[in-house]
Formats: sequence, structure tokens, C-alpha cells
Amino acid sequence: MFRVLFGVVLAVLVSAAHAESPVEVLSKCVVENTTGRDRKDLAKWVFLAMSAHPQMRALVTVPAAVAEEASRSSGRLFTKLVAEVCAKDARAAVQTVGPAAIQSAFTVLGEIAMQELMADKDVQAYTANTDKYIDSEKFQWVLGGK
Repeated sequence: MFRVLFGVVLAVLVSAAHAESPVEVLSKCVVENTTGRDRKDLAKWVFLAMSAHPQMRALVTVPAAVAEEASRSSGRLFTKLVAEVCAKDARAAVQTVGPAAIQSAFTVLGEIAMQELMADKDVQAYTANTDKYIDSEKFQWVLGGK
């Protein structure tokens, strides 16, 4: 009898240890309910938001209509995910962690969007261009060399 009871308690403890937090559940819902197009639109919105920074403004000219559409599209996506499709998970995460739970979920979504963008061959070619400006001799020790 003790072995059975011990086994049940152990199983409960192990499953509790592996249970997803409410923020992880929300993040999963947000990611699973977006398309590649949604993630690209979100990345565009982030890019345009960054281009509004005083030190970035000179690098890109954004037509007002483009900026407005990106904001509109992102607003609809945020509403759909937080207040409709993932509302139950969002509420549970906010009740557990607070409003930062929403930010955490969208951080995960943003990371996935960036991974998808960075996988593009043109983006990889651009980033590879930086290699010729890196002093590889200075990196040798860090990489396990001399």
C-alpha cells in the first residue's frame, strides 16, 4: 500500500514540476494562433516603432499611411490574441503574474518572428558581411583556441 501511495505522490510531484506556468500557456497560445504573415506584420510594426527613435529616423522614411496600417494591423492582432482567442489563458496569466504576463507572451512571439526573418537568405547574406570586420584573432581564446 505504501508503495502505491508513494508512487501516486511521486507522479503528482513530477507532473507538477513539469506543468507549464500560466505565462508559458499564454505564450504557447499566442504563438500557435498566429501565422507567418501575422509574425511578419508584427516584425514590421516593431521595425517601424524603432524607426521613430531620433537616432534611427534618418535611416528610413516611413509614409504615414504605412505606419498607420501597421499600427491598425498590430492592434487587431493584439486584440484577437489577448481578448478573444487566448482570453482565458491571458486572464489566468495576468491574475498570476500581472500585466507583465502579456508582455512576456509577446516577447516570445517577437523572438519567433525574428528567427523567421533572420532565416531569410538575403538577411543572412547581409549579416554575414559583418564577418569581414570581426577580428578573429581576438576571438580565438573565447572560442577555445590559443
